[in-house]
Amino acid sequence: MQRRSFVLTALGAAGAALAGGAGFARWQEIAPAVHAPGRDEGHYLRDRGRLPPPAQVFETDVLILGSGVAGLSAAWQLGKLGHQDYLLLDGPEAFGNAAGSRYGELACPTGAHYLPLPGPESGHVRAMLADLGILRRGADQERPTYDERFILHGPQERLLRDGAWHEGLVPADAGDAAEHRRFFAAMARLRHGRGADGRRAFAFPLVLASSDPAWRVLDRISFAQWLDREGYRSPTLRWYLDYCCRDDYGAGTGRVSAWAGIHYFAGRWGQAANADENALLTWPGGLAPLAEALAARAGARRRAGTAASVRVVDGRAEALCFTLEGGQPRSFLVRARRAIIAMPLFVASRVVEGIQAYGFDPRRHLPEYAPWMVTNFLMRDFPRELPDAQLAWDNVVYGGRGLGYVVSTHQDIRSRPPDKTVFTAYTALSNRTPQEARRWLQSASPQALLELAASDLEQAYGWAFAPCVERADITLRAHAMAVPRPGFLANSGLAALREAAGPVLFAHADLSGLSVFEEAAWWGCRAAQRALA
Repeated sequence: MQRRSFVLTALGAAGAALAGGAGFARWQEIAPAVHAPGRDEGHYLRDRGRLPPPAQVFETDVLILGSGVAGLSAAWQLGKLGHQDYLLLDGPEAFGNAAGSRYGELACPTGAHYLPLPGPESGHVRAMLADLGILRRGADQERPTYDERFILHGPQERLLRDGAWHEGLVPADAGDAAEHRRFFAAMARLRHGRGADGRRAFAFPLVLASSDPAWRVLDRISFAQWLDREGYRSPTLRWYLDYCCRDDYGAGTGRVSAWAGIHYFAGRWGQAANADENALLTWPGGLAPLAEALAARAGARRRAGTAASVRVVDGRAEALCFTLEGGQPRSFLVRARRAIIAMPLFVASRVVEGIQAYGFDPRRHLPEYAPWMVTNFLMRDFPRELPDAQLAWDNVVYGGRGLGYVVSTHQDIRSRPPDKTVFTAYTALSNRTPQEARRWLQSASPQALLELAASDLEQAYGWAFAPCVERADITLRAHAMAVPRPGFLANSGLAALREAAGPVLFAHADLSGLSVFEEAAWWGCRAAQRALA
């Protein structure tokens, strides 16, 4: 970083003087590391003619392309069904949106950082957690028992507003309290609502939710339009709901379907014998430890590699794949009876030859993708908190430019705080169109990226934040998640890929139209079952 750091820009000369001496000088010299997983591989996908001829040919029964949650779930399901003849290729980034990183003994997420308790319809997730020892007993019961080490403990969440921290993330004003209560009471009723088909109106996975048109009509308008129609005008409530949509969907209430906005609150109904309703499961590394545990089941059947093309030859799937070694590509060919395409659809649409023949036209059916930044700040010390304030796991700034920050060491049970920690700041670039945001991510300097990533932390700690930072790593996810825009439930292209059968099968959360663990795991498990049918 140049001598004129983002901290100096934010605080001015007076703040710089307070930061003091050699410590501030060292901070000025710290340059953020910027990571863009998949960018180099993406260039080769775009220019497939640059790949050399394959140096090796592999044969397998089932090929899984992508090691995100869908791909890992497919591998796990194949193993549970007693099938070991498969090959799992990582793709451009091992574990995708469930990836993590480490600073020595300190783990931290570079993607998703928690998993809500799975509800009764998410039996596939409960079975997976039971197999990994996270769900201890009662997977088929209404209230299972979970390993308490992974249940998020308090203080869980706090909100910085008007210069003070408040417990929880819902901003409370006396004048808005009645409207807040009305909204959450409505969500509680909808959580138990059922359609004419007897299914819950909102459930995970989405394919098990009611298809009753009386509920699906909510997908025709935006969440903001529904809120207007229902008379929800409280500024604090509207801010909170917009924050929730940006946090889960990468877009605000004006661009998210009303059905998806309501589903955020009414779709989950996770219960446990030893936790509150809708409690969260989390690890210092986010979902990376869960992904690592699933990947360990694949063992030697997992290897590095990214698919450049997939086609059907003589009734079998054939995938041209490559790795980058020293910046140079090395390609290999994999032939399989079945290939499970466990990659985002914006990639699959370029990789699967003739994808239109499956009923999916990328020009009409491809979801909109929201870009994100995930920034890990390695902290040499904890910055001083405001009087009577206690650091929580999730810390959010009211009206902030980011989505707040989580603390990787929160789950540690210690007699005293650790010497170091990691603050992970999440930023959804929802104030721009996705195309504009991606162009900005491509052209912005490391200092500009860091200024945005640190904006919430600077509001929380002022000049005291910078001297505590030892290192900053920024992960850019230009296509982080599919946005459930109005009409996403009626996307006929996604419906066609969900029902595809034959040598090529599809498995990704994108098939549901939103990026959620339960959805990715469902399609991964289902593709594995179909591969053996």
